[in-house]
Amino acid sequence: MRLVIVLAIILTVSASLLGATIDAVVLDGRSGVHDAVVYAVPEGRPVPPPRRAAVMEQKNRAFIPHVLAVQTGTAVRFPNLDDVQHHVYSFSPAKTFQLPLYKGSPPNPVIFDKAGVVTLGCNIHDQMSAVIVVVDTPYFEKTAANGRASLHDLEPGRYTVRAWAPEMRGEPAAQTITVTGGERVEVSFNVRR
Repeated sequence: MRLVIVLAIILTVSASLLGATIDAVVLDGRSGVHDAVVYAVPEGRPVPPPRRAAVMEQKNRAFIPHVLAVQTGTAVRFPNLDDVQHHVYSFSPAKTFQLPLYKGSPPNPVIFDKAGVVTLGCNIHDQMSAVIVVVDTPYFEKTAANGRASLHDLEPGRYTVRAWAPEMRGEPAAQTITVTGGERVEVSFNVRR
């Protein structure tokens, strides 16, 4: 009997130490929205610094990926893999910058130090466009073709969950949730496009 109690306690403690998961879906009334960004901002505690750098490639006269999500403070590299020069720029309030005509990789990455949506273009190739969504949290993911994404390893606590989608008109209402260790919570967002 004691062994059963000890095992139950170990399992309970282990479950509470596991991170929670938020399973999200972003819909536009007809179907799931691909390349939407879902993110959860922790409430009442500090946000850890970015853990990774990011890359926005230029290949076949297109930005890859078309939508890139990063945490505030992330360094993004812009390698040009084409055999022609590109001039990458943004005039967005969240980040204004220019990388004048170049091939290969610019010597320094661009630091995205303010949350918001940053629209990119190329001064040479008008068809080239992309978006970088900068969020104040390490908990974010892009949705798959079915509009679904999962945020893993969240610490127990309260979060404000938001969604951004390409071509959306107005931001969907944020959702506030509280998670415990090892728990899975589902949220959904409907966007107008």
